[in-house]
Amino acid sequence: MTKKEIVKQIADKVGLTQVQIKEVVQSTFDAIIDAIAREGRIELRNFGVFEVKERAPRKARNPRTGEPVDVPAKKVVVFKPGRLMEERVEQMA
Repeated sequence: MTKKEIVKQIADKVGLTQVQIKEVVQSTFDAIIDAIAREGRIELRNFGVFEVKERAPRKARNPRTGEPVDVPAKKVVVFKPGRLMEERVEQMA
């Protein structure tokens, strides 16, 4: 599902225009990104937790040449789904 499809689904459900919903959805995403960048963690109840973690430096291999490569440490965003999301996904199977 794309952001455009999410916007259309919400607009149909709520009765607002897709342009209005797109602004709200984009503002929500921007607020989440800002909070993660500022605080390193954001918890959305019944949805999940986004958190910044540091990956340790490691050795890797260039797949073309087989030559060893050093991969530096870096920060990544990880997501842990909330209980409600896990339950709904479990019901899919």
